[in-house]
Amino acid sequence: MQKNAPPPPAADPASYRIADPELFARNMFKLVEEGGRAMADYLERSDGKTGPWSAASEMSEAAKIMTDVQRAWMGDPMKLAEAQGQLVHSYFELWNNTVRRMLGEQVPPVAQPETGDNRFKDPEWSQNPYFDFWKQAYLVTTQWADGVLQNTDGIDDKTRQRAEFYFRQMSSAMSPSNFPMLNPEVVRETFASNGNNLVQGMTHLAEDMQKSSDLLKISQTDVSAFEVGRNLATTPGKVVYQNEILQLIQYSPTTDKVREVPLMVIPPWINKFYILDLTPAKSFVKFAVEQGFTVFLVSWVNPDGRLSHKTFEDYMKEGLLLAADAIRRETGVPKSNVLGYCVGGTLLATTLAYLAARGEDPFVSATFLTTQVDFSKAGDLLNFIDDQQLASLEEMMAERGFLDGSRMANVFNMLRPRDLIWPYIVNNYMLGKKPFPFDLLYWNQDSTRMPAANHSFYLRQFYHENKLAKGEMVVSGTRLNLGKIKLPVYELATKEDHIAPAKSVFIGAKMFSGPVEFVLAGSGHIAGVVNPPDKIKYQYWTAPKAAADTIEEWTTMAREHPGSWWPHWSEWLAKHSGGWTEPREPGARIGAIEPAPGSYVKTKS
Repeated sequence: MQKNAPPPPAADPASYRIADPELFARNMFKLVEEGGRAMADYLERSDGKTGPWSAASEMSEAAKIMTDVQRAWMGDPMKLAEAQGQLVHSYFELWNNTVRRMLGEQVPPVAQPETGDNRFKDPEWSQNPYFDFWKQAYLVTTQWADGVLQNTDGIDDKTRQRAEFYFRQMSSAMSPSNFPMLNPEVVRETFASNGNNLVQGMTHLAEDMQKSSDLLKISQTDVSAFEVGRNLATTPGKVVYQNEILQLIQYSPTTDKVREVPLMVIPPWINKFYILDLTPAKSFVKFAVEQGFTVFLVSWVNPDGRLSHKTFEDYMKEGLLLAADAIRRETGVPKSNVLGYCVGGTLLATTLAYLAARGEDPFVSATFLTTQVDFSKAGDLLNFIDDQQLASLEEMMAERGFLDGSRMANVFNMLRPRDLIWPYIVNNYMLGKKPFPFDLLYWNQDSTRMPAANHSFYLRQFYHENKLAKGEMVVSGTRLNLGKIKLPVYELATKEDHIAPAKSVFIGAKMFSGPVEFVLAGSGHIAGVVNPPDKIKYQYWTAPKAAADTIEEWTTMAREHPGSWWPHWSEWLAKHSGGWTEPREPGARIGAIEPAPGSYVKTKS
């Protein structure tokens, strides 16, 4: 909040009056009735029970971690008393200032929200002493608690990281913006509509619960506004190969000439591929085709219990390697460039290490987008992965043969609860509004399942034991060494990534032996990647070839560039793509199965 900005206008006092008391009372009775039904439905669901990544299990784990922090502070009574005294002083100052404001004085705030905190953008959070008091009380408490946590001695780094994660969950949940009678926008809407907004919100909650499985899926967008193949994933092409776990799409050329060396794209299998082919204006695939690259893309199957036995090795051999073979047969070119995004990049790096150990070299270059190969600094996702949680998760997956996509989606939302959970609860259930249509959020809700064998291997071998980085991973009887990967690499990290932190990506990039072009993009795991050149929304950084031991050191020598990293990558890739040749129509040699985007991506979870 700007200190010198003029105060926003206050709301009309009439907006806080009930227009029709009788209608308001009827709506309140209706709200209680509908709320009782929704609560009964909720209590029957498994997310009210214990289990991995459930509300009950996370609350239990949070209590354990916070007890460890409290125990550390109890060991230093003087320091604890000093911290408590600071909090009491802040509360006293806030109360005194609130009384002075109610008497007409202008007083500076005790605490202010950080820049970009949209929870408190309504003018009444500052103009009305009642709402301003609750806002500042919340900020004083959370800022104090965060400072206490940062100054806690006697706990290890892992405990501190987990405590920070759970504190973020609790502080996001306890914001006064999440309580109907403490949120000025909700209060005004409740009085103006005679409580109809709350009744409508309860209807929205009931609808969300009906379409949810184990976990509540909060609607983040109007799903009726989008359809894959109609206004999403519309870049023309054809499926030219498929097997049990993938369809391979070849996209139609749009240039008079194309680069000789084709490009294979490996998206993550924990999401659907069309994050790279959203609307035409946001399509990375369309951009690559327009640069003259012959683009092939893997569309992973949305597996059910019949594919529970499919392993990480199967995704490598039957997935990436068979797709690469199909590209060779279709184009007649012995080697291709390859790109991996997130988990797809981890699979790619594993495959490259496997091929290098066998003396095979079927690729010219590799691009990694927000990819981790060393998981020692993997961020908050490590909070969900320990022996106990993995055992519970594997037991759950054994019952069905797969992990339901809603559970992974819930985990990703919990990494950013202030942005991905609570705004939709307020909008949908308190204001009673339908969520706004947004293509990226439609993709985010279009979750996909994961086969049990593959997902268990991924979580244990990579996240929990970090075997690939340690040189201890064995795939198909072959021990893997990332240092044997010598082909040119383009490595993209994003500055605000909560899933593949930039520090983690940088550490992994240093393990490759060949030339590495490391680039840091603005924003996060999705928006930092899906950043088309037409809109100069974010920036990216590059650095000279000089080696840097840490990302902090690399950042000091990096140069900032406005706009998208896509053209920079395209120029780099062109250097590894040979000369120009005639355009290639999809399936000209091995045949076409169906039009893009194919049928696998349309299967719902």
